[in-house]
Amino acid sequence: MPQTSPLTGMLVSSGYNKNQSQTKEEGLYYHDNTLVSGSLEALIHHLVPSMDYYPDRTYIFTFLLSSRLFIHPYELMSKVCHLCMEQQRLSDPQADKMRIRKLTPKILQLLQEWTETFSYDFRDERMMRGLKELTQRLSSGDEPVKKKQRARVMEFFIDVARECFNIGNFNSLMAIISGMNMSPVSRLKKTWSKVKTAKFDILEHQMDPSGNFYNYRTALRGATQRSRTANSTREKIVIPFFSLLIKDIYFLNEGCSNRMQNGHVNFEKFWEMAKRVSEFMVWKKVECPFEKDRKILQYLLTAPVFSEDTLYLASYESEGPENHMEKDRWKSLRSTLLSRV
Repeated sequence: MPQTSPLTGMLVSSGYNKNQSQTKEEGLYYHDNTLVSGSLEALIHHLVPSMDYYPDRTYIFTFLLSSRLFIHPYELMSKVCHLCMEQQRLSDPQADKMRIRKLTPKILQLLQEWTETFSYDFRDERMMRGLKELTQRLSSGDEPVKKKQRARVMEFFIDVARECFNIGNFNSLMAIISGMNMSPVSRLKKTWSKVKTAKFDILEHQMDPSGNFYNYRTALRGATQRSRTANSTREKIVIPFFSLLIKDIYFLNEGCSNRMQNGHVNFEKFWEMAKRVSEFMVWKKVECPFEKDRKILQYLLTAPVFSEDTLYLASYESEGPENHMEKDRWKSLRSTLLSRV
């Protein structure tokens, strides 16, 4: 006689049957409003938001936790992306823009919960391909709207860069300036035309490399002096431009001999090197006065690192090529990069 599980017996004795328990997704079965079983495909369908539905958070966690017993995370992401695009008609170029705008926050919330709870799933390149494809679909919309959004992002990072300068974080300041001056970003002329660039021009002037970074070195001395006399931890912060710091120490070491002509140790050189290193050690000991932002840390853990080709492709997709050379490169990038997705 075939064995019957306690759960099956409970369902039978309680009058549970297929016709009474089915929901809008075929293959899901409930008892007392609690999901007790379902096909893998039905469970995946149940995970995907719709215009009038968003899965319960406990279901999202439970399913994502257990799903890896039956399907690889990157395969699940592929299925979720397919359902989001096909079931919700996001793959249709003529899809209702209002429909996309209503669905986007729900889908992004699902992706956010996934990345926050199981961040290591997104270390897989195959996982990121599906994610990028879906987010590109979601970002489709009116070109004037997207342009304004890009401009707001640029202005946000300009404000971040200015705050970095104010607190003495010169390394992050230079990172932001360098990123915004990269060709894939700087070529977005239509977007830049909507950005208030006066603050950015001032920051660029502060980090101007002319005169052996004279302006930066002056600002660094000011931040160092402020740090020595500061009462608050925030005012003690000094984070130098690392590349230049290393370069200075390197040339100090290579440009001065260790011994003088009379055979004596050139201790003046080592005084100077010790000064640079000890100064950095003092800066390093300053306790960070800012609380860790979980969302930012999560983003840094899960955000993909884009190659130069990927950045150029995204740039051309945002603002089309302006000449024959850019058009040829765009076609080449689309044929090589998009074929991998």
